[in-house]
Amino acid sequence: MASDKSDDLFPHLLNPAGTQIINERCVLRTQDGYRVVLVSGMPLAHYAVGDDMSEAHAMVNLVDQNWADQNDVAKAFGCSVRTVRRHQRRFEEGGLPALGRSSGYPRGRARLATKRQRSMEHLKTQGHSQYEIARRLGISVRAVRKTLRRLGWQPTTAVQPELPLNASEAKSNAAPAFTPPQAAGSGGDPNLSAFSPSSPRPSPSGSLDTDPTDRQVDRLMARLGLLDDAPPLFGSAVALPRAGVLLAIPALVHSGIFDCAQKIYGTLGPAFFGLRTTILILLLMALWRIKLPEALKEHSPAALGRVLGVDRAPEVKTLRRKLTRLAAFQRAAQFGQALAQQRVDQRGEAVGFLYIDGHVRVYHGKHQLPKAHVARMRLSMPATTDYWVNDATGDPLFVITAEVNAGLVKMLPGILAELRRLVGSRRLTIVFDRGGFSPKLFVQILAANFDILTYRKGRVRRIPTRCFHTRRTRVDGRTFTYLLADQEVRLLKGRLRLRQVTRLSDDGHRTPILTSRRDLASAQVAYWMFNRWRQENFFKYLREEFLLDALAEYAVVPDDPKREVPNPAWARVDAQWRQAHAHFDRLQSEYGLEAWTNLEQQRRTMRGFKIAQSKLAQQLCEACERMTRLEARRAKIPRRVPVQSLNAEPVVKLAPEIKHLTNLVKMVAYQAESDLVRTVAPYYRRVEDEGRTLIQAALLSAADLVVTEKELRVTLVPQSSPHRTRAIAALCQELNSLDSFFPGSRLRLRYAIHSTA
Repeated sequence: MASDKSDDLFPHLLNPAGTQIINERCVLRTQDGYRVVLVSGMPLAHYAVGDDMSEAHAMVNLVDQNWADQNDVAKAFGCSVRTVRRHQRRFEEGGLPALGRSSGYPRGRARLATKRQRSMEHLKTQGHSQYEIARRLGISVRAVRKTLRRLGWQPTTAVQPELPLNASEAKSNAAPAFTPPQAAGSGGDPNLSAFSPSSPRPSPSGSLDTDPTDRQVDRLMARLGLLDDAPPLFGSAVALPRAGVLLAIPALVHSGIFDCAQKIYGTLGPAFFGLRTTILILLLMALWRIKLPEALKEHSPAALGRVLGVDRAPEVKTLRRKLTRLAAFQRAAQFGQALAQQRVDQRGEAVGFLYIDGHVRVYHGKHQLPKAHVARMRLSMPATTDYWVNDATGDPLFVITAEVNAGLVKMLPGILAELRRLVGSRRLTIVFDRGGFSPKLFVQILAANFDILTYRKGRVRRIPTRCFHTRRTRVDGRTFTYLLADQEVRLLKGRLRLRQVTRLSDDGHRTPILTSRRDLASAQVAYWMFNRWRQENFFKYLREEFLLDALAEYAVVPDDPKREVPNPAWARVDAQWRQAHAHFDRLQSEYGLEAWTNLEQQRRTMRGFKIAQSKLAQQLCEACERMTRLEARRAKIPRRVPVQSLNAEPVVKLAPEIKHLTNLVKMVAYQAESDLVRTVAPYYRRVEDEGRTLIQAALLSAADLVVTEKELRVTLVPQSSPHRTRAIAALCQELNSLDSFFPGSRLRLRYAIHSTA
C-alpha cells in the first residue's frame, strides 16, 4: 500500500506551482515574472513574461528540434496550432526579428516600445529619411510615419545627449552582416564594414564598447535584436598565444569566403556571433588545428577571443547552434559553387589540368548505412564518398558528396557540368584513375569539349621492350625522366581513337596511360598523370591535420527507398557459381595433364585412356552440370533490387549539410596555407619539403598586438631558427604590400617579426 501512495507524499515537488508539462522531456515553468523552458532538465529559453518574441522563438525551437510536436506546444503555451505554424513560417522566412511581428495591435497597447520611439526620434533628428529609419529599426515606413505624427515630432537644433547608435545596431534583418567587395574599378575596399554616410561616427572598430575584454553593450544590442554581428574590437597584448594566425587573414579575405557567405546566407539574424564572426572562427579553428568544436573546451575562451576581436570565443553549444542554423538554409552547394568561381577567377592558370577522385569517409555509428570499399583499409565498410576536384598544384577547387554507392563513372557527368559552368567554354584536361574508365563515357567527355588523361584498365597487348625510349621533361626547375612507349589505340571497335603512353618501371611493371592530348610530349603526358599523387597527398594531409574524416553531426535523413542496390541473393549464387567454375577449371586442367602425359605404350588407344580416367571424367561432368544449374539459377534472380526490400527499418543516410559546410571551411583554410607557402617560396630554399611546416609553425606562434586608430600591428615572436625567422620576415613584407583590412573593421593589418639579433 505504501508503494501505491508514494506519488502523493510530495505533490509539490512533482508539479510545483507555475509548472506546465509539455511532454515527458519538456517542461514550462513560470515564476516571479519569468518563464523557463526546460528540455531534459537543461534550460532551452529564459525570458520575461510578455516577451512575445522570445516565447515564439522557444516554441519554434521545441518543434524544429523535434523535442515536442505542435499540439503539445500549443496546449502548453495556451495558443492554437495555427499560431505555432505561423511562428515557424515567419522564423524560416525572416529569422528572429520576424517573430516580433503580430497581426495587429490590441487596444490600449502602445504601438512601439518607448526605447524604439526614442531611437526613431534620434535618427530623425540626424536627418534620416522615414524609409531609412524603417530599414534600420526593422519596421514598416507606415509605422514610422504614424509614430512620428503621434509624437508631434518637430526638427530641433539640439538633442539631449544619449548613447549613440552603432551602424551595426541599426541594421534590420535584411541588412547584411558585412559588405561584399565592390566590382573591380569601383574604388571600394572589400574589407571595410558597411557604415552609412549619414550614420553617427562609431569608434574605429565599429563597436560601442571601449574595453575589448568586456563587450556588454554589444551583447545587449544583440539580445535586443539590434546587432547582427559583433564588430571586432582589439586590445594591445604582449606575446598573445596563437596570434600568429592573423598572418592568414589577407589570404582568407582574398579567397572571397566572407563575401560569398554574405551573398549566399545574408545574415544569421540578431546575434553577437553573426555570420562573419562565425565563418572567421571556423577558419581560424582549422588553422589552429582545433579539429572539432568540442575541442574548444581545451583552450582558454578569453585568449582565443582576443585574437578574434571579441571578449570570448564561443562555447561549443553556441558554435554547434550556429552550424545548425547555417545548415537549415540548405545552401552549402551554392556556397561551394561561389567559392569555386572565386578561385577560378583568381587562379585560372592552375585549372588547365584538373584532378578528380573520390575520398571515402568511414562511418562507425549505430545506423545501418550502405557499405563502400575503403582502399586504404582494404575493407568494405559503412561509408560515404566525397568527390574532390583539385587543380594542377593539388589545391582543392570544390567538393561534391556523392550519392550512395555512386562510382566515379556515374559522378563524372555531373562534375563536368559543374566545371563547365565555372570555366565557360575553355577546354580543360580531366585527370582521373581507373575508377572512371569507361570508353562510352570517354566519348561523352570529348563531346563536351574536355580532354581526358587516365590509366587504361583491363588486358592490353604486350609492347616489345625495344619500343620503349628514354624521355625527359622539365617542370618548375626539376627534370623528370621516364622510359616510355607511345602509340595509337582503338576502342569501341575502332570508333574511339586515343593515344596510349606506356611507362616501363625499373622493376618491369608497365603502366598504360590513355589521353586525347596529342599536342603534349610523351614525358609531359606521364608527368601530368603521375602528378595526381598531389591529390592523394592532399587527402592524407587533410585527414591528419584537419580531421577530414570527422563526423560533423550525428543526424540522419531519409534515403530514397527505391534506390537500387546489389542483390545479396544474386551475390550468394554468383559466389557459388564462381566456386563451381573454379572447381571445373581445376578438374579440366587435371584431365588435360593426364592426356598430355599419357604414354602410348601404356594405353595405345583413346578408349583405353578413357577407361583409365573414368573416375576423373565423371567428376568433370558433374562439375559442369553443377555450374550450368547455378548459372541458370542466377539468371532468374535480379541483380539489383530496391534498398527498402532488404531492410525492415527505414532507410537513412548521414545528413550532409553541416559536413559539406565544414569541408568548405577546411578547403579554404588549406587554400590559404597554400597561398602563404607560394608567397614565402622565393625566400625559403626548402619550401618544397618544409613550406607547410614553416607556415603552420608561424600561424601557431605567439605575437604582440598594437592597436592604433587605423592599424592593427602584429609582431610575431622569432621562429625556431634564424633562416626561418628571415623567411617569415619576408612574408610579412609581402603581406604588408597588400594593404589588407581585418574583416568587419577599418583596421589595416601590418605585420613584422622580432629579430633574433
